Amino acid sequence: MTVRTLRQVIAANRAGDVSAQPSICSAHPDVLRAVMLMPEARCRSLLIEATSNQVNQDGGYTGMQATDFVAFLHGLADETEFPKDQLILGGDHLGPQAWKGLPADQALAKAHTLVASYVEAGFTKIHLDCSEGTAGEPPHLDDDTVAKRAAALARTCEDHAPDPDRLAYIVGTEVPVPGGAHSDHEGIHPTSPESARQTMTIHRQTFDAGARERIVGLVVQPGVEFGAEAVDHLPVEDTTRLRPVLDDFPDLTFEAHSTDYQKPDAYPRLAKMGFAIHKVGPALTFAYRQAIYALDLMCATLTGQGPRVAGALEAAMMEDPTSWQGHYAGSESQQKLLRHFGYSDRVRYYWPKASVQSAVASLFADLDGKVPPEPMLLPYFTPDCLHRAADIPAGRSLAERLVLGNIQAALAPYYFEGAA
Repeated sequence: MTVRTLRQVIAANRAGDVSAQPSICSAHPDVLRAVMLMPEARCRSLLIEATSNQVNQDGGYTGMQATDFVAFLHGLADETEFPKDQLILGGDHLGPQAWKGLPADQALAKAHTLVASYVEAGFTKIHLDCSEGTAGEPPHLDDDTVAKRAAALARTCEDHAPDPDRLAYIVGTEVPVPGGAHSDHEGIHPTSPESARQTMTIHRQTFDAGARERIVGLVVQPGVEFGAEAVDHLPVEDTTRLRPVLDDFPDLTFEAHSTDYQKPDAYPRLAKMGFAIHKVGPALTFAYRQAIYALDLMCATLTGQGPRVAGALEAAMMEDPTSWQGHYAGSESQQKLLRHFGYSDRVRYYWPKASVQSAVASLFADLDGKVPPEPMLLPYFTPDCLHRAADIPAGRSLAERLVLGNIQAALAPYYFEGAA
């Protein structure tokens, strides 16, 4: 298959093809390894995005700045022999969110430094998100204010990008909560055509001429979301009303966030609705956690030792609750279950902790050289996962291949026939 650029995917979608570009929003190394080794991903462009709270000039929760993240991805590409020229680097939710506790002038100054660092490092797909208020402002801002702030950030991008013509801007104010809704979210309201048209019109009117031509998409809500315990699936009715909005804007597309955990038929349906970019993230670290916990239980059976990874994660989450508190409701026992098994997968913030990494390394060391019989694998891993694990190139242990295969199986629905 010919490798398509993002704009080619958008053009094909606009021409009537059921085409879409999966967008991998994760900084987890095994998630990214799994994607780079996935046959479906290796024959087309691979869009990987970093969010402003993951990667920023202060280090984010990964400890990486933009240049560090690029080097990290290139190292994984070398390891997996993935062609670097097929990588598209994106920045997600680039704006003042990471510093919204500061006054507007200070938070926006940080945001300008942020976007400059991203484009200087080689990121080209830039989601400019100024929808949330800062200290003393309303939680959600009006379209006019959002567009003015986004246009100012775009000017900074234009000034700092090595080649501004390579930039592709995504705009939009109706943005789902990064990483999924909180546990108490009350239903999902799809964006109205009127709102989508107004948002895009205001942004196009506000952006400078050069940057305006580089707007390629708008984030709108098709009716998909997930919280701690439930998934809002794409409605089966009235799924064509948004696409006519694009008739007013040649060469533009819709971008869908929080598409994690949708039923497989949702992705081609989204493409038909005009969504040529489908973002996924927590579902992939959820699949990683599933595989690690399954291996831990099998190892306990094989060695007679108790599982150790869940305990290390629980200790890390209780020692530093900032990444999960406020996302889970209920009794202490209910919150404990959701910390480990909730769809919002807040546990993903704790895998880099040294104590957790040590527990995972110990697990893999104990499994080294052990080959569980197939009937032992079947309760934990789907046939698709097992097939994918068997096809991962030699040189990795069975445990590693099972983890990578489970992640690939979770991502597989995004690569529906004709997706890109």
